Amino acid sequence: QVQLVESGGGLVQAGGSLRLSCAASGLTFSRYNMGWFRQAPGKERELVATISTISWSGVSRYYADSVKGRFTISRDNAKNTLYLQMNSLKPEDTAVYYCAAGVAGAKSDYWGRGTQVTVSS
Repeated sequence: QVQLVESGGGLVQAGGSLRLSCAASGLTFSRYNMGWFRQAPGKERELVATISTISWSGVSRYYADSVKGRFTISRDNAKNTLYLQMNSLKPEDTAVYYCAAGVAGAKSDYWGRGTQVTVSS
């Protein structure tokens, strides 16, 4: 049974930082493209960042324009854990953040339950 469990969300002031973690189990983590999505109240879920599996050439990352330069996605295959370092947070980053495994565009094979991030102005 695949489980993706997010942690690290919370309340932070604008300009602050948070680091989200996603602990994965029940799958061969290293073989999956991983990603973070978010959904704000009244809005559709959007892709925030993705990270590929590790190949001979390294990893590739994607960031939504809205977070580029502020967020960093990383993975630790030895710990089966995905991370999202979020800096210079803005009120518009407020959302539930979801970890996803097997990301392909806006779709994914597996989803976590999400962690709330609230940025106050």
